[in-house]
Amino acid sequence: MNISFAFKNFEASDHLKKYARRRMEKLGRFFGKAAGLEVNVILTVDKFRHRCEVNVSGEGLHINATEQAPDMYAAIDLVTDKVESQIKRKVSRVKEQRRKARNAEIDVFTYNLDTENADVAEVADDAAVVGTDRFAPKPLHLDEALMQLDSIGSEFLVFLNAENGRVNVIYRRRTSGYALIDPIL
Repeated sequence: MNISFAFKNFEASDHLKKYARRRMEKLGRFFGKAAGLEVNVILTVDKFRHRCEVNVSGEGLHINATEQAPDMYAAIDLVTDKVESQIKRKVSRVKEQRRKARNAEIDVFTYNLDTENADVAEVADDAAVVGTDRFAPKPLHLDEALMQLDSIGSEFLVFLNAENGRVNVIYRRRTSGYALIDPIL
């Protein structure tokens, strides 16, 4: 976690810098060993108003919080509590999505492409290809693929199954639940 400070309208003491750094480093316990996070702390003094603004970004996370207080230490404490509550909400949301993904019912369809090639040639004469999309599928586990399908709001997701190394398609069924297409090459 990289922490950077900016001071506006005053010179910060070493004690204030250490205090703010310690408070921001405590936020790292929610992320484990996530070194890709950037924390920007902006401390501002306007006459009698002390303001602390914190921006946390990285690894799919973007959190902003601002607090004002008559004392800079109090402003740092207030904004740290605010950021901590936002992080807790985000973490619980991700855990809930994973829990839903594990409990989802999935029908698995397995196709053997060698026996179906003759049928595909007959259908290909009648159909016209409108466009082509090319992409590099990401290796995902099934529960991660379900979570990503829910988050993007699409009807289907093509991904590289991390368990067997094959390209799979997971889609929402019209009735309810999900289905997985797993071709055997």
